[in-house]
Amino acid sequence: MTKRSPFKYFKTSPEIIRLAVMLYIRFPLSLRNVEDLLHERGIDVSHETIRFWWNRFGPMFASEIRKRRIEGMKSSRWRWHLD
Repeated sequence: MTKRSPFKYFKTSPEIIRLAVMLYIRFPLSLRNVEDLLHERGIDVSHETIRFWWNRFGPMFASEIRKRRIEGMKSSRWRWHLD
């Protein structure tokens, strides 16, 4: 059974949605600043659209990041040490 794409019904490409959400989360930018940055790159979206994407896809991106961090720790044999 294949997973449905969470981006299925959106006109905007998943790369642009991911870029907008990551800009908002990663850097101390407001929604309007992210809107301006995307506008400079030729992408016209509203700050409300970015807020909607953040509410919808933010938890999904966060879980992907956590999963990658945990997998990285397991492969490097990382361990806690207490002195």
